[in-house]
Amino acid sequence: MTLPPDRSDDFDRGAVNRRAVLGDAWVDQSLARATEFNADFQSLITRYAWHEIWGRPGLDHETRRLLVLGMTMGMARWEEFELHCRAAIQGGVPVAKIQETLMQGAIYCGVPAANTGFKIALEILRTEGLVPAPQSLAGSARAATHHTFSAPQIRVRVQGEGPPVVLSHALGLDLTMWDALAERLAATNTVLRYDHRGHGGSAKPAGPYALHDLVDDAARVIREWGRGPVAFVGLSMGGMVGQGLAVEHPDLLRGVVLANTTARYPEAAAAGWAARIAAVEQGGMAAVAEVVVERYLQPAFRAVHSDAAAALKAQLLRADAAGYVAACHAVANVDWQAGLAAVHTPALVLAGALDQGATVAMAEDLASRIAGAELQVFEAASHLSVEEEPDRFHDAVAAFLARLPAK
Repeated sequence: MTLPPDRSDDFDRGAVNRRAVLGDAWVDQSLARATEFNADFQSLITRYAWHEIWGRPGLDHETRRLLVLGMTMGMARWEEFELHCRAAIQGGVPVAKIQETLMQGAIYCGVPAANTGFKIALEILRTEGLVPAPQSLAGSARAATHHTFSAPQIRVRVQGEGPPVVLSHALGLDLTMWDALAERLAATNTVLRYDHRGHGGSAKPAGPYALHDLVDDAARVIREWGRGPVAFVGLSMGGMVGQGLAVEHPDLLRGVVLANTTARYPEAAAAGWAARIAAVEQGGMAAVAEVVVERYLQPAFRAVHSDAAAALKAQLLRADAAGYVAACHAVANVDWQAGLAAVHTPALVLAGALDQGATVAMAEDLASRIAGAELQVFEAASHLSVEEEPDRFHDAVAAFLARLPAK
């Protein structure tokens, strides 16, 4: 007879935790095979390890699972490591967290230990039908990361072979915003992504920044790369930088894609930017992260892709608050309208029909000011259209790149 929770002894309580972590099959097998020789030991670990330790409220089970992986890896207790790694994977611990635990262990436990840990974990993933996607490190496929020689240093990532393309990210994000698109474009292009100053792995000089600072950074990146002129793809803040390059450094461009961006905000937007800056200055990125996610991703997308919305929020929370505020000043004061009439660089303007920050009307105004500019509107996208409509975004960019004359 099963005892009610208030009458269960420490063994029963420990067994509940043990089953939750290792699964019924393993625990049933372990307890059923107990003998006079090891029954007391099984009772000991069930009561003290699984009740007294695993039952403590200070850490959740997922955190304890990851700690056990790191500890058993460090001690080379590979039988226990394999047991807990399999249980963690079967129990729904995100594979990315297991990967990070092993990466951390490579530093504190040693590379040979991490090498064995990765080997065991990969075999478990295969047997569980969770074979990781290939990610070649061959020279033609590897994404190489470095920083500019000139200051402030800008983090750059390059991959692929072919005509040069530069990707420039949105406010509060970093070059990883482009991961999926960069991989697809790299099949036919050499793709460079970079972090704006104040963002990601780039330098974070004191602000406020002017948009001309961000444009000059992009020009430095292109010149140091030595592959220009380039096709430049910028979204939101990145699109403002793309406009600046077309106005001030047209010799560096063979084409420009301006996505979910504007040449100038209406005067009424100034109060909103001031409020956002004040909120971050007082409360850090947590003060605006949720609101930004709601502006970047439209409601229907968030409902279906809650994991993507959560990842975006986490990235915003990791962003440097001072760098974000410094860049907000640059974005809030964008004004390229007067200079766009002189632009003759081939241009593609992309917009999201549901975008409240860079509206379709703003995109239409932008496209009308650049001679020969094309305009495409994604009906199901708001601001982060490359995330919401990845196939349409890629197809639009790829078709535009294919039309550009070789230089």
